[in-house]
Amino acid sequence: MSEGKQRHVGVEERRARLGVRHRLAGVARAARPEDVAASLVALHGTDPATVYLAVGARLEQAARTVAETERALYDDGTLVRMHGMRRTVFVFPTELTAVVHASTGLAVAARERAALVKDMARAGAPDAAWLAEVEASTLAALARRGQATAAELARDEPRLREQFVYAAGKSYEGVHTVSTRLLRVLGTEGKVVRGRPLGSWTSSQFRWAPAPAHPELDVAGAQASLLGRWLAACGPATEDDLKWWTGWKVTEVRRALAAIGAEAVAVDEGGAWVAAGDAEPVTGPDEPWAALLPALDPTAMGWFGRDWYLAPELRPLLFDRSGNVGPTVWWNGRVVGGWAQRADGEIVWRLPAKDDVGREAEAMIAAEADRLRDWLGTTRVTPRFRTPLERELAG
Repeated sequence: MSEGKQRHVGVEERRARLGVRHRLAGVARAARPEDVAASLVALHGTDPATVYLAVGARLEQAARTVAETERALYDDGTLVRMHGMRRTVFVFPTELTAVVHASTGLAVAARERAALVKDMARAGAPDAAWLAEVEASTLAALARRGQATAAELARDEPRLREQFVYAAGKSYEGVHTVSTRLLRVLGTEGKVVRGRPLGSWTSSQFRWAPAPAHPELDVAGAQASLLGRWLAACGPATEDDLKWWTGWKVTEVRRALAAIGAEAVAVDEGGAWVAAGDAEPVTGPDEPWAALLPALDPTAMGWFGRDWYLAPELRPLLFDRSGNVGPTVWWNGRVVGGWAQRADGEIVWRLPAKDDVGREAEAMIAAEADRLRDWLGTTRVTPRFRTPLERELAG
């Protein structure tokens, strides 16, 4: 990590970097979904529609979004949907599979497996040896089938249907099925990934597929690689941003920063970091830009500290109680409002910010809303995690 006088990176420059590097400015839009994913490092995959909407907002030809994204995910295998940072499902470039698995997946997987074994033991369910047999049989069945739902796998391995009581006696007591918990553990362990959905691209019911083969990497090296990619896309970032996005301990973050030779800069919140060689001033695109980004978009969710692009007074309208962001309207690198799709397909938006963004901004936002409406066509999208403004607009 370099030392010496730290250059201050102001809000306007941070917004300029965001517009170009996140492919939101018109001149920076991408030709393929793979380009979008590479630029952002990861696309949030918890809500299936988010992946497509996030890609569509950044493609030169939005009308090709669904066909091209399905090609990348399910035909060419250049993108993969798998567990990553903070136990969250993301879509990554396939070449990052090994990096994500070693840098974040191993630690999460260890906790998930230990929790499953512990919960089953408390419920008087079969032991770890029994679970290992079921796991081996399940993976073999999946390899034979290529892709399969949990129900299909349970026909090959009936023990997947076994149930056990979780948190007996607690207010949140429930019944878990072995298949649900085990497949999630196998996902965090990098043994299985999400395959084709049962329905359309908005469906949340997925088949499972064997994970792409990848080498086992050194954890510290993988963490350095992942952090370097993320800083190149999202720097400058504070230590709090880095800890939150990766889910790592502060010692791991600092070790990775040192390994990649990250450069120290200053932002309004205090000290921050950029990738090696990235501390020089960056100018924004010549033309202004507007964007309608979906719920859980990786740009809106990219940093822990968000005041530089999201006014605090907008948060109660645009986030749910668990911290999930809803659909957002952007103008030149900052969030200025939210949007929703109504039952008739109309895209409606509102700019509740106190400042007047001007007629040019409103015209470009309206054009983006028309662009989104046209490519969605007859498809209706409701965010998985609904937020106050989105509910109001959709109603």
